[in-house]
Amino acid sequence: MVIGVPKEVKSDEYRVAVVPAGVEQLRRSGHTVLVQRGAGVGSGMVDDEYAALGAEIVASADEVWARADLICKVKEPLAQEIKHIRKGQVVFTYFHFAASRELTVGCLNSGCVAIAYETIEDKTGRLPLLTPMSEVAGKMSIQEGAKYLEKPMEGRGILLGGIPGVEPANVLIIGGGVVGTAAAKVAAGLGANVFILDTNLDRLRYLDDVMPANVTTLYSTPEAIRRHLAEADLVVGAVLVPGAKAPKLVPKNYLTLMKHGAVIVDVAVDQGGCVETIKPTTHSNPTYVVDGIVHYGVANMPGAVGRTSTFGLTNATISYLLKLANEGYQKACAADPGFALGINMAHGKVTYKPVAEAFELPYTPWTA
Repeated sequence: MVIGVPKEVKSDEYRVAVVPAGVEQLRRSGHTVLVQRGAGVGSGMVDDEYAALGAEIVASADEVWARADLICKVKEPLAQEIKHIRKGQVVFTYFHFAASRELTVGCLNSGCVAIAYETIEDKTGRLPLLTPMSEVAGKMSIQEGAKYLEKPMEGRGILLGGIPGVEPANVLIIGGGVVGTAAAKVAAGLGANVFILDTNLDRLRYLDDVMPANVTTLYSTPEAIRRHLAEADLVVGAVLVPGAKAPKLVPKNYLTLMKHGAVIVDVAVDQGGCVETIKPTTHSNPTYVVDGIVHYGVANMPGAVGRTSTFGLTNATISYLLKLANEGYQKACAADPGFALGINMAHGKVTYKPVAEAFELPYTPWTA
């Protein structure tokens, strides 16, 4: 099989979908690997490293898309890439279809087989290809939130951990999954007062056991959100419904409850966001202000720490990529129902129900 690795084109995206070690594994299995020139530079990997382990370095993305049977990416295809997708071509990446009708319709019309990292499940029902990037985004949410609380960044001018004699910031985290847990660890480590909300009581019990004393777990209700928004200096949106739009848990009118200069970092923005006023931003222009509240909506947060993120991601994806290359998507997914959940669309049909529901499109269950 011919596997193509194009250079990412999303703004400020420095990750790459396959590292040189992955090329070596694919080549040992008899596959051809096309890597676009410069694809790994943002993560600190040069073309010579890829070539030394068997990759064919090609000059343009056009050639990668034209020759590859299987495209492996990091972020969803943009309009300039969608036009290259061929009928029946397998595209393996983060799609987050429910956040974009344009992306959904574009890929649907292409007739490709779209396999989404974010909806693949393992035998325990966890999301193995989403987890490492959720860990990165959770930790970065506090790192970025702390920066934008600074007065020159239009924040309240608060040091997250405070100092002796001056109280620390209050951090509200909505969602106790991987993102929320990672965020709580960092915020707590810096000395902030942390409140983490979730509706899963078993998850709250677990977090209560493992978190330090400055983390308080709370059952999430609209009343609890309103009450803690009023005290929060930094709010992290960490809500996930796999493959579906995030619920709007913070409507616009709730902003009036918040302190002027408070910061919202909505990690759920790539699934539409759990804050009504959030919109996707970029690393080069990451924030905007609504009703005195600083909003951070970067939809590819892990892309800023490309090297860490690339290795974290490819550690998780390589075994699935090898299965796709060695067995073909039909055989690989037929043998693994969790892998099959990654097939969001195939040959012009939506095969993942939450995506179909997001845009009121016909849903066709995938069959091998």
